[in-house]
Amino acid sequence: MIKKETIKKKTMKKFLFATVITALMFACGGGGSDAPNPGPDPDPDPGPTSNNAPTTPVLSAPENNLLCIDNNLEFSWSASTDADEDAIKYTIEVSLNAEFTQITHSVNNLTTTSRTILLERDKAYYWRVKANDSKNASSDFSSVFQLYTEGFGEENHLPFAPLLLKPEMNGTVQGTSASLMWGATDVDGDSLTFDIYLDTNPSPTTLVVSDHPSKDYVASSLTAATTYYWKVVAKDGKGGITIGQVWSLTTN
Repeated sequence: MIKKETIKKKTMKKFLFATVITALMFACGGGGSDAPNPGPDPDPDPGPTSNNAPTTPVLSAPENNLLCIDNNLEFSWSASTDADEDAIKYTIEVSLNAEFTQITHSVNNLTTTSRTILLERDKAYYWRVKANDSKNASSDFSSVFQLYTEGFGEENHLPFAPLLLKPEMNGTVQGTSASLMWGATDVDGDSLTFDIYLDTNPSPTTLVVSDHPSKDYVASSLTAATTYYWKVVAKDGKGGITIGQVWSLTTN
């Protein structure tokens, strides 16, 4: 009887010992499902850094509003910089209008800050430049310069085409009146007057004022929620006439 009690006690001790060992293994993460989390995964690859565009070139020559006696002209501009130190190349565009819808010359991938271009005589030209880096990022185009090439035996030159100042193209104006403003110059220094056309036709034919002496005009009695089209004709008083581009605005 004593032997049986002793055996039972020994067996119970072994069972308790095994149970404690097993509990300790799980508590210490010995392969159980409740093993402690090793922590968050490392940050994912942030990917390539963004690329900065070059700075916008500044035009230098020919100067703005210049009458050029020679028509084989060297165009030049300041060098752009790139925050990423990427290689920079330039694009120059020369057009017969300030909107650059009649481009006569477009030269890409220039590695220098100048370019000689042969132009026709007795014409007004507009030109601009932008910078492009080796990762395909581009700056804005520069401001636009205009020039006139001298003709043979010319005594009078046409005015430059009027440039839109206000309101912006396709802009919205409040109310039923609109303040119109434009820029215009003449290489001969002639005083200019302006004819203004405005109506709802995409090719406006309604002359609202003739021989207007200034470069601004208030159009009144407009219809609300309507799109209007307008253009300005510049005249130098010596028979020189330049018809500007058609612009548009919408009343609110």
